[in-house]
Amino acid sequence: MELSALHTRFQEVFESEPGRAFFAPGRINLIGEHTDYNGGRVFPCAITQGTYGIARRRQDSLVRCYSLNFEEAGLISFDLSQELVNRPEDSWTNFVKGEVKFLRQAGHTIDQGFDLLVYGNIPNGAGLSSSASLELLVGITLESLFDLSLTRLDLVKIGQQVENHFIGVNSGIMDQFAIGMGAQDMAIYLDTNSLDYQLVPAAFGDYLVLIMNTNKRRELADSKYNERRSQCEEALRRLQAGGMQIQSLGQLSPDGFETSRHLINDDVLERRAKHAVYENQRTVQAKEALTAGDLKTFGQLLNASHMSLQEDYEVTGRELDTLVHTAWQQEGVLGARMTGAGMGGCAIALVAKEAAEAVQAAVGQAYEASIGYPASFYIAQVGAGAHALAD
Repeated sequence: MELSALHTRFQEVFESEPGRAFFAPGRINLIGEHTDYNGGRVFPCAITQGTYGIARRRQDSLVRCYSLNFEEAGLISFDLSQELVNRPEDSWTNFVKGEVKFLRQAGHTIDQGFDLLVYGNIPNGAGLSSSASLELLVGITLESLFDLSLTRLDLVKIGQQVENHFIGVNSGIMDQFAIGMGAQDMAIYLDTNSLDYQLVPAAFGDYLVLIMNTNKRRELADSKYNERRSQCEEALRRLQAGGMQIQSLGQLSPDGFETSRHLINDDVLERRAKHAVYENQRTVQAKEALTAGDLKTFGQLLNASHMSLQEDYEVTGRELDTLVHTAWQQEGVLGARMTGAGMGGCAIALVAKEAAEAVQAAVGQAYEASIGYPASFYIAQVGAGAHALAD
C-alpha cells in the first residue's frame, strides 16, 4: 500500500490532517533459534516487509488507534488518565498501551493523547516478528511525537519489557534488537548476554534467502514458547546446583555440556539444553562461514539447526518439517531451516537465484499435497531498522 493511500485513510478514519509517518521492519533469523533467552548468540536481519504507522498528537488525553489489518475491530480508544492494563477486547492496541506504560515508567512524559493508524504487510502469526515490529513502530512514533530523549537501545529494551511483562511472552531480546538496530544489507551478529554486536554483510552472491510461510498462524502467548524457556531455566538451575559456575546455557561449550549433562538428570531437559548449547556454537560458525563467503558450510549449519529444533527442541511440527525437508531435496538449495519460535510460521532456504522459481513450485506443490492448503513464498530483502519516513 502506498504511503499516500495511508495518509488518505488517516484523514477518513480520524477526520483530521495526517501527521508523521513511520516504519518498523519485520525480521528473519538466519540462525541462532531459541538462544537469545539462553544468553547465546543470534544472527538476524531486518527485512523490507514491516509495519507502517501514521500518527498525530492530540490536545486531550485520548488515544485512538485503527489498524487496516483488523478493520473489523474498528476504532479502539483508551484514555491516558486511566490505568493502562492488558485487556483481550483491546486486541492489538495492548501493544500500544504497553509501550506508553513502560516509557512512562522509565521517566518519560507522555501527557497527551494521539491518533494512530497502522498497516502491516508482515503476515500475522508468521514468525517474522510482527509483534516486535509493532512495538518498535510505536516506540519511535512516541519518541518523535513527544520529543523523548531515548537511545535506540532504550527503545529495544522497552519493547522487550512490553512483550515480557504486558503481553506475557517470555521472549528474549533478539526480535526487538534486530528491528531497532537493523541496517540495509546487513545481518546482526549479537551476543545476547553482553549485547555486543557486529554488522555482517548479508552477501549471498548467486544465492538468495527464500522465506517459506506455512500459513499456519502461531500465537506466541499460546505456543510452547514459554514452556521451552522454563525447561531451559530448570536445566540451568540443575547444572548450577551441581556446581557449574555459569549464569546462562550460552556460556557452555559443547564439550562442557557433554561432560556435565548428567547433572540435569532428565532426558527432556537435557535435550532442550543441548539444543541451546549446540545452536549457539552453530551460530558462531555460521557467522564465520558467511564472513568468509563459504555458503556451502553456512547451508549445512542451517540444516543442522533445523534437525536440532525438530528432534531436541521439538518446536517444528508437520508443516515446517514438510517445507524444510522438501526444500532439502531440491537442486540449488544449500540449506533450509525453520525461523522464529516455530510451531508454525516460516522457514527459510538458501537457494540459487536461477533455481528459485523451480524450488518455489516444487516445494509449494509438495506442501499443498501433504498439508491440504498452500504455502506462501517471498524473497527476503534485507532492509534498514525502524525509522521515520519522509513526509
